[in-house]
Amino acid sequence: MEDYDFPTDPIARKDAIVEGEQYRFTILKDGLVRCEWAEDGQFEDRASTFAINRSFDCPQYRLAETDDTIDITTDRFQLTYDKKRFSASGLTVNVLGKVVQWGGRWRYGDYSSSLGGTARTLDNVDGRCELGPGVISRVGFSAIDDHDTMLFDNGWVSGRKDGGREDIYVFAFGHDYKAAINAYYEVSGKQPIVPRWALGNWWSRYYPYSADEYLALMDKFKEKKVPLSVAVLDMDWHLVDDPNVAHSGWTGYTWNKKLFPEPQAFLDELHKRNLKVCPNDHPAEGVWSHEAAYEEMAKEIGHDTTNKAPIQFDATSPKFMKAYLKMFSNLGMDFNWVDWQQGPHSRVPGVDPLWVLNHFHFLENARKGGKPMIFSRYGGPGSHRYPVGFSGDTIVTWNSLHFQPEFTATASNIGYGWWSHDIGGHMEGFRDDEMATRWIQLGVFSPIMRLHSVISKWTSKEPWEYTKEAEEAMSSILCFRHRMIPYLYTMDVLGSRKNRPLVQPLYWEFPDRSEAYDYPNEFYFGTQLLIAPITSPRNPATGFGSVKAWLPPTPAGKRWIDIFTGTVYDSDRTISLFRPLNQYPVLAPEGSIIPLEGGQVSNGGRNPDTVEVLVIIGADARFDMIEDAEDDGEQAEKGTSGERVTTLAWDQMNSTFTISPSKEAGDSSVKRTWILRFISAWFEPEAKANVEGKPVKSGIAIDRVKSSGAPSTVIPIRPGPINSEVTVHLSRVPEPKALNFKDNLHVILKRYQVAFKLKDQVWDIATADGIPPSIKASQLLELDADKAVLGPILELLLADSRDSV
Repeated sequence: MEDYDFPTDPIARKDAIVEGEQYRFTILKDGLVRCEWAEDGQFEDRASTFAINRSFDCPQYRLAETDDTIDITTDRFQLTYDKKRFSASGLTVNVLGKVVQWGGRWRYGDYSSSLGGTARTLDNVDGRCELGPGVISRVGFSAIDDHDTMLFDNGWVSGRKDGGREDIYVFAFGHDYKAAINAYYEVSGKQPIVPRWALGNWWSRYYPYSADEYLALMDKFKEKKVPLSVAVLDMDWHLVDDPNVAHSGWTGYTWNKKLFPEPQAFLDELHKRNLKVCPNDHPAEGVWSHEAAYEEMAKEIGHDTTNKAPIQFDATSPKFMKAYLKMFSNLGMDFNWVDWQQGPHSRVPGVDPLWVLNHFHFLENARKGGKPMIFSRYGGPGSHRYPVGFSGDTIVTWNSLHFQPEFTATASNIGYGWWSHDIGGHMEGFRDDEMATRWIQLGVFSPIMRLHSVISKWTSKEPWEYTKEAEEAMSSILCFRHRMIPYLYTMDVLGSRKNRPLVQPLYWEFPDRSEAYDYPNEFYFGTQLLIAPITSPRNPATGFGSVKAWLPPTPAGKRWIDIFTGTVYDSDRTISLFRPLNQYPVLAPEGSIIPLEGGQVSNGGRNPDTVEVLVIIGADARFDMIEDAEDDGEQAEKGTSGERVTTLAWDQMNSTFTISPSKEAGDSSVKRTWILRFISAWFEPEAKANVEGKPVKSGIAIDRVKSSGAPSTVIPIRPGPINSEVTVHLSRVPEPKALNFKDNLHVILKRYQVAFKLKDQVWDIATADGIPPSIKASQLLELDADKAVLGPILELLLADSRDSV
């Protein structure tokens, strides 16, 4: 398998090593130490599934040694060891600095003190599940046990040496969580950039579609103006129930010609619709004699076909894996869904078939050119190198929905940033259109947005199969997912280069604030957005779902704005947020920029001809929008590729917005229209626009309903070459405006299913002149009304401490 080698640098520098006859310590970073013990004195220098890089500049450390003790001290930790077999009393790592009141001390055997990482699967999970370790902790330390993981060996894999061994990586970065994550990625490898098209909507369903049925469904999504980018074919694309299939039918590599009489023509039709294709397979059964590839594969590996004996799946055989990958590659699809469910065991102890499949499928996909990707399950620390992850078959309940945002955010603690969940849940459970809608809204603000369901006739996820209210909310937010691709792709690239997954827990930014840990479902979505998911049913009297959220301090020390409603909120506070089914709490801080696709969204997620830029004023802002010219689509010159960075910047003091494209990958034949949307800033100033320094006409419009739905001022810039510099200057410095309280209160109360008398009481109190909002809030709470009824009104009343207009 020499053709499948990949770059590693696993041998540590000698000056970073402290060793004796049976122990070895490697100081990898000032907060990361590798601790090894080997009964036979033979230590491991090969790359493991977790640790592929160990050769780093040695950090400064002090060594103090006696006949029976070793002390290693860096700026972040002090390791103490008694020179015996590792034990809880004999090997400790003390985190330096005031991390917790009584100090943070790791003892050998402690693998449960972290804030959690992720899990191998959510199969059959209804609600919470146990999580594996991450590399950060409130007590300042965490550890990864690497003693029994698979190794990479000259292009192939192997298990560990026999005998008593320990191989532990202790992270001791205190509350410098980002430094711990950086160290993790340096040792375990970067998170790859996923293809742009992977960031759009995926369609998947366990169902025996025919080719005509599948294509008709894709066309109906287009008719309904709901864009897609990936078409997943679950297992019925191959032979399952055919009488020649002598096993369970879950494994297969031969097209079912009854359903797909012309496979290549079917794939061509999907590609014409700008859809990438991913087939599902469960490889555990191997390759049986009914498969079209059986004879050729048998010949390649020297398998005796006299009695038509099946070729057993064998992840420990290079011959088998090479022939298996060739067979899969010959199917002509874009990437593979590797659905291994049989656990970590193989013929060679320590060689996990899931790791072998993930590693070599990913490298095989890379041979096609472009950005490689697979779709498979999580194998353990290091799995982030093989995106995208399939989290498994969840139960369709509110409990499952409620756990999913925390599960996704916590996975970033082990560097795993590209989970794909069965959005809407997979099986069992119950029908609830509100729950399905809230789940799809969460999916839009998840790393991958993949609709999926079991074969049941009751669980399919087409939006038009739900109530009109749910359909409209689902369709709108699914369109927004494709509109977000310019933002998402930039985060995709930065996530790889700067070690920042798309979804991050609040405590990454605020490790010393208790609120950051109290709201585990809340998360940052890239650099500009804060998401507070609604994961419980709405109140029947108000029609609002709700979530209690913490709005952390903003970078500029100012306010948060909901990009969908335009509501302005004071920062550094807890607040309950209330939303009808067609809205979702998505907030951006003052001084932020979010680029979106501005035209009619379509399949595939290519670089847009029109970019709409959401500008949250109130502070300076800058966003470097990253694109690859190979994603320009039909406008682009054939063969054009290369990265293009367009700097979008807002100067608050001078009321100036600039668009500054890089020239390196510019293609002057590609035209682009820009639309600037200033959220919660509905002013009518004079606006002057320049393209390449020359004045141009620009329109200005007050838009309170379009696109984002928030009150906003819109400035369109006429089409021009994609590499043109644009400057827009406003005549005065704007500030975010508070919403018109009375207008919004009327909308809220009108929908309430409560007594008219109560509506009048609320209206009279809330709209009274000359009374401070805090007094009004107190008076409202004195009413004989449910808190859920008062909640949306108190949110609006107390959102922004400035006077409303």
